[in-house]
Amino acid sequence: MNLKDLVSPDSVVCNADTVSKKRALELLADLLARQAGTNESLEIFQLLTEREKLGSTSLGHGIALPHARTNLCDHAIGVFIRTKNGIDFDSPDHQPTDLLFALMVPEHYTDEHLNILAELASMFNDENFCQNLRSANNDKELHQRLTSWNITSQAS
Repeated sequence: MNLKDLVSPDSVVCNADTVSKKRALELLADLLARQAGTNESLEIFQLLTEREKLGSTSLGHGIALPHARTNLCDHAIGVFIRTKNGIDFDSPDHQPTDLLFALMVPEHYTDEHLNILAELASMFNDENFCQNLRSANNDKELHQRLTSWNITSQAS
């Protein structure tokens, strides 16, 4: 998976000032809608919220992977925020969540959807990688660090 194809530089927010799970999902939905070239951020927010009702997409350790399948896009789209302060995201370890990667894929992306989520989970399981993301100073630096994972993970 090449993250540069999934996440554009303008779909990453460093130090997002969100104070709740709802606000974080709204911001992620807005970013996803912009990336998909649609005005349907409310519909995307509802899709993300419906998925959360099935069970939290938090992985613990401050990480969450909200995701949805929809007909609002024709390819996989990812957006990423790092919150200023961790938020309650119904995490299994009850720790605040500060790294949120949202994924939106077309309805027909059944296997691809699961494969991308598995790759993302593996990526965010790397403690050094997550610490590197947490120490970024701005959106551009955060995007560079996020999308360099393929290079650094393949080198080790």
